[in-house]
Amino acid sequence: MKRIIYLFLLGIMFPLLSNGAQPALADKRPELSYNLYQNYPNPFNPTTTVRFTIPEESRVSLKVFNALGVVVANLVDSVRPAGDYTLEFNGENLPSGIYFLQLKAGSYMNIKKMILLK
Repeated sequence: MKRIIYLFLLGIMFPLLSNGAQPALADKRPELSYNLYQNYPNPFNPTTTVRFTIPEESRVSLKVFNALGVVVANLVDSVRPAGDYTLEFNGENLPSGIYFLQLKAGSYMNIKKMILLK
């Protein structure tokens, strides 16, 4: 009887046979969904990491708004393939305060609150 050991690497499952056979990619990748994750660190000074996922090719808009609703940064405005995206936002030219991160992709829209402390 063959024993199968599974290795998880970057969200992909690789079945490994215990007899030393070559690893094979699993048939299914983890299901992606539309998601905007909370930035980290939060509060931040002056940079923070922003992460979002999209399950299919979509027009993506990722913007930062100040407390008055004015767009202060346009981080992404393009068609992107399905995937998990991480980018860095630098607020060194902005004053301390509360900012809002808005993701629009397909019919999905979500907003997260960010705090910039200097």
